[in-house]
Amino acid sequence: MNPFENADSTYKVLMNGEGQYSLWPAFIEVPAGWSIVHEQDSRQACLDYIEMHWNNMQPNQLITK
Repeated sequence: MNPFENADSTYKVLMNGEGQYSLWPAFIEVPAGWSIVHEQDSRQACLDYIEMHWNNMQPNQLITK
């Protein structure tokens, strides 16, 4: 089974320097360039977090301020 699609596993939410989010299986090491923004939780809770916080899909470098 794909570890990114297992509804019964626990996950973390990661974010990179461009403000992009990733659902990440809790048992896999966090890759370089990513940081944890939501600690280990259910898959659905992590997806809800991403939906609530990721309002702009553009990388930070493309967003004009």
